[in-house]
Amino acid sequence: MGPDYDDVGAITLLHAMADKGEATILATIASTRYEGVAGVLNVLNTYFRRPDLPIGVPKGAAVETKDFQHWSDTLLANYPHALKSNSEAPDAVALYRKLLNQQPDNSVTIITVGFLTNIANLLQSPPDEHSKLNGTDLVRKKVTQMVSMAGKFPEGLEFNIEEDAKAARYAFEHFPRPVIYSGYEIGAQIKSGLPLVKNDDIRHSPVKDVFRIGISAAEEDRQGRMSWDQTAVLVAIRGHRPWYTLKPGKIVLDDQGNNRWDGGGNTQYYLIPAVLPLTMEQIINALMQHRP
Repeated sequence: MGPDYDDVGAITLLHAMADKGEATILATIASTRYEGVAGVLNVLNTYFRRPDLPIGVPKGAAVETKDFQHWSDTLLANYPHALKSNSEAPDAVALYRKLLNQQPDNSVTIITVGFLTNIANLLQSPPDEHSKLNGTDLVRKKVTQMVSMAGKFPEGLEFNIEEDAKAARYAFEHFPRPVIYSGYEIGAQIKSGLPLVKNDDIRHSPVKDVFRIGISAAEEDRQGRMSWDQTAVLVAIRGHRPWYTLKPGKIVLDDQGNNRWDGGGNTQYYLIPAVLPLTMEQIINALMQHRP
């Protein structure tokens, strides 16, 4: 949940589709640990009438980068939230293990729109009070797929991977279930948020406040913010068809986080557009104006 404010667009799509009965949200788990991130997630979940939705925060080493526009501070100052500090939220990996153990086998989709710290730590976690399985076996048993906004295809360097390259490399090399990547090039073509900001019927909305602040803070966002994370949420819940095709293979990372694509294998895929970006822009902008 930050530093980029497309994260707020992503959680809005998640709640919008859950409200439509298309998904059940098990938890919202931060992959950064700047002080206040638990409260920001709680603000948004509370706004969408899920105030008790579990929230996890990494308690060990993790990225602490925070938004420069201070939209997170605005949300904490102006909207209700029960979590006042990160210390009140459980550890991210412990929450993953608890919730996964409670789910039917082969039923959970994990969406990552940030750093892969938690996923690497989950895969390496030992048995505990929640499950007798180690993390890799628990994921293999309970998860059906992971959809990640990560990478640049067919090759490049992308922020979510670069910021914790070691974790990303471990996670993607060891994840035991299928992975779909929505690469940088997908979201970069889709601008969102401006219709939300211009919608006078939407008032006292933390989502609108974030995009109002963010869009006004950078000239490059005047036509809307690039929509990297929203595409991952959309594909995770509604599937990739008819908007994308899948390129099979596997991601290969170096120590700095640069990625390339190896065409061998059929358990990892990256998205290739099958429609114009404007089509996706319209779908995402409509969902981002969803009100609880």
